[in-house]
Amino acid sequence: MSKLTKENKFLDVSDYGRPIATFCANTLKNTAATPVQVTLVFGVCGLIAVYCIIKGFYITAGILLILKSIIDAIDGELSRLKNTPSYTGRYLDSVFDIILNFMFLMAIYYISTSSIWLTLIAFVCVQLQGTLYNYYYVILRNRSEGSDITSKIFETETPDALPGESQKTVNILFKMFRLLYGIFDYSIYLLDQDASKMRTFPNWFMTMVSFYGLGFQLLIMAIMLSLNWVEFIIPFFIFYTVFGFVFVGVRRTVLASEFVVI
Repeated sequence: MSKLTKENKFLDVSDYGRPIATFCANTLKNTAATPVQVTLVFGVCGLIAVYCIIKGFYITAGILLILKSIIDAIDGELSRLKNTPSYTGRYLDSVFDIILNFMFLMAIYYISTSSIWLTLIAFVCVQLQGTLYNYYYVILRNRSEGSDITSKIFETETPDALPGESQKTVNILFKMFRLLYGIFDYSIYLLDQDASKMRTFPNWFMTMVSFYGLGFQLLIMAIMLSLNWVEFIIPFFIFYTVFGFVFVGVRRTVLASEFVVI
């Protein structure tokens, strides 16, 4: 099941693990496995990757980063197949992502000569890149009649728990989500406020922006680790942020005529 309608589907370079994720989700569909349990598995996979980075097992770490990205796609697929959407899974997934991103970069800081300040800047850059992609993607999904009902363009109020989940758990995870992501979401909104008025985005634009997706970020990190380019990872992700201004510039100029008043 897709988050997007057929006409809005685009080549998402950050979603390279989707075919494997779809196969695994279909395999788990009729089992007792839940999407939240799968989310916990990718969290453990990420922690093992951090350990491997610190211990110098770079190729293994790279494989685990890619595996984490694939497992990250399985939980959403499984949720859609079982028709069990939940804010618990949605926020837990995002909280794990940002914590693991921080840990990946701190592990790279530990084994490299990069300063702590450059590492923190790189972390902010990685999050801004991912947030920009998610901002446009969620806008597109909300304009589409796909299967995603738990992601909203502006997440400022605690949502009501869906059937099968605890409101208390949703409240706690939402507060964590807002604490960890709020500044990044607001920064990207200020950078391109009018994007929320878009009727749609062309497929070529979304493919271009998908190079900022978390899956592609982890793929870059995995490749650089496997090539033992650890000294270049933190500087690279700082430089990589430059393309965000290009993406926003294209959206605000080339695509400006696509506006519709909401």
